[in-house]
Amino acid sequence: MKFSLQANDPLSKARAGTVTTAHGEIQTPIFMPVGTAGTVKAVHQRELKDDIDAKIILGNTYHLYLRPGLDILEKAGGLHKFIGWDRPILTDSGGYQVYSLSQVRKIKEEGVTFRSHIDGSKHLFTPEYAMDIQRTIGADIIMAFDECTPYPCDYTYAANSIKMTHRWLERCCTHFDNTQPKYGFDQTLFPIVQGSVYKDLRIKSAEFIASMNREGNAIGGLSVGEPAEEMYAMTEVVCNILPADKPRYLMGVGTPINILENIALGIDMFDCVMPTRNARNGMLFTRNGIINIRNKKWENDFSPLDAESDLHADQVTTKAYLRHLVHSNEMLGAQIATLHNLHFYLWLVKQAREKIIAGEFYEWKNKMVKVLGNKL
Repeated sequence: MKFSLQANDPLSKARAGTVTTAHGEIQTPIFMPVGTAGTVKAVHQRELKDDIDAKIILGNTYHLYLRPGLDILEKAGGLHKFIGWDRPILTDSGGYQVYSLSQVRKIKEEGVTFRSHIDGSKHLFTPEYAMDIQRTIGADIIMAFDECTPYPCDYTYAANSIKMTHRWLERCCTHFDNTQPKYGFDQTLFPIVQGSVYKDLRIKSAEFIASMNREGNAIGGLSVGEPAEEMYAMTEVVCNILPADKPRYLMGVGTPINILENIALGIDMFDCVMPTRNARNGMLFTRNGIINIRNKKWENDFSPLDAESDLHADQVTTKAYLRHLVHSNEMLGAQIATLHNLHFYLWLVKQAREKIIAGEFYEWKNKMVKVLGNKL
């Protein structure tokens, strides 16, 4: 993997770059749609490419490990071939499930024992096994195995947790460097900065992650319930330490406003289930604010979802029709709303990139964040 910088914004730390992988180039800042189980919910791969122009998508190691399972993925030739996607893929390591499955897992130095949410079967993820699983899935970018601490989190727990995350990272790097990719293309390992909302722990973790000298770096453990101001404060601290010549990925973030504010702090890559999950509940993100399409006010609104958009579904679908579909629990409603939201997120980061290159990002960002949270 290679990363090159094209431009820096003069009034913020925003930057425009290019990540080059075996499956294509990714222009940053970028938003990565989440494809948990080998599918971005409600969207066909052709739509992802042709309508939304997603440059990279995510897969979830925990879910893909359980279903369809590693045997199927390996026989298929990896996740790219299994799902019919020829652009880059990033996989998380299963570390977030350590956080989210708190009722059915045990954390030890060796790794994490957990029970499947599907059938209750018992499994052990070690740092080494997390590397093997992601080698088999075949993602272009794979994540180190870490512990994502909850919010709020006791300082002592967070301090002990980053020490273990760092020890696990060393094991991940050793195992990754001693194994080969399975499908004839290179893979890249990103470490993850942790430390909850404690500045000194974030500094310590960022310094350790930077010292590992991998090709890119991630920031985890934010967007887990903490106030946005704390997220921004921790992101700023970490971005000041992580090397500028490598991409920075803020995991699990977030709202359109979160994305713009974190771009201004120096983040290059984002992912979040928000645009897809909220779409299925009738929430649409637009350049003028947020629409709850379930509301009665849209019942007789026969204007297009977004007349300024170049997305076909935005131009030909009226608000009244989408409201009808969502109220009727028709699958097409979820599909159209998801297409709309993902297209908007990709439009937003593309606009951000253009403004950075033009030297106009900071002023544009400040204007946008005033309207993006409006309830329409």
